Amino acid sequence: MRQIVLDTETTGLEPADGHRVIELGCFELSHRRPTGRTFHEYLNPERPVDAEAVEVHGLDDAFLADKPRFAEVAQAFFEFIAGAELIIHNAPFDVGFLNHELSLLGEAWGRIEDHCGVTDTLALAREMHPGQRNSLDALCRRYGVDNGGRTLHGALLDAEILAEVYLAMTGGQAALFLGDEAGAGEGPARRGIRRLAAERPRLRVVQPDAEAQARHAAWLERLDEAAGGRCVWRALEAEGE
Repeated sequence: MRQIVLDTETTGLEPADGHRVIELGCFELSHRRPTGRTFHEYLNPERPVDAEAVEVHGLDDAFLADKPRFAEVAQAFFEFIAGAELIIHNAPFDVGFLNHELSLLGEAWGRIEDHCGVTDTLALAREMHPGQRNSLDALCRRYGVDNGGRTLHGALLDAEILAEVYLAMTGGQAALFLGDEAGAGEGPARRGIRRLAAERPRLRVVQPDAEAQARHAAWLERLDEAAGGRCVWRALEAEGE
C-alpha cells in the first residue's frame, strides 16, 4: 500500500480569487513505513503573495521569483503521486488549489481525484475527537509528536509531521521512523525506534530441560481435554511437521 502525505503552501486562501500554489511537499509511505522518497518544490506563482500568507510560511515574492512554474514541475509531480492514496490535513483546501492549477494547464490533466484517492486527516480527527481542537499542532500535542522545529509552516516539514501524526491516529504508532533506514537523518519524522548496536552482548537462550518439557506436555493434554479435541497449539505443531 503506497501513500503520499502531502501539503501545500499558497499565496492566499482562495483559488477563486486567483491565488496559486507556491510550495509542494510530499512524503512517501509504503505499507505504513517511510521509504525516504520525497517530492519538494518551491514555485513561482506569477502573482504577489499576500502579506498575511507570508507571515504564515515566510515565502515572499523575492524568494519565489526564480523558482519554476507549476507547469514546469507538473509532470514530475504526477509521476510521484500517481496511483497513491494522498493523506492531507484539511484536504479540500489543498485539493482545491491543486485542481485549480490543473485547470490552468488544460482539461487533459483532469482532477487530483482522477489520479489518486484522498484521505482527509482533519475529517478523520474530527470523527475521533469531536468537539476538540484538531489542527496539526493540536494533534501533535495529543499524540506526543515533536513539532518543535515548526516555527513557520513549510510544506515538506508539515508533510513529515503529518505522516507521524497519521500513523499514531490510525494504528497507535507514534514513532515508526528508524534512525538508519532509508530517509534517516534530522527532523521530527526521523526520531523514534532505535536499532540495537551490532556489538551488543548476545541474548542468552535458555533451552527447556526434560522436566519442563514434561510439564508443558501435561499442560497441552489438559488443554486438549478442555477444548474437546486438539488445542490450537497442537494443531499448529502438526501443520509444521
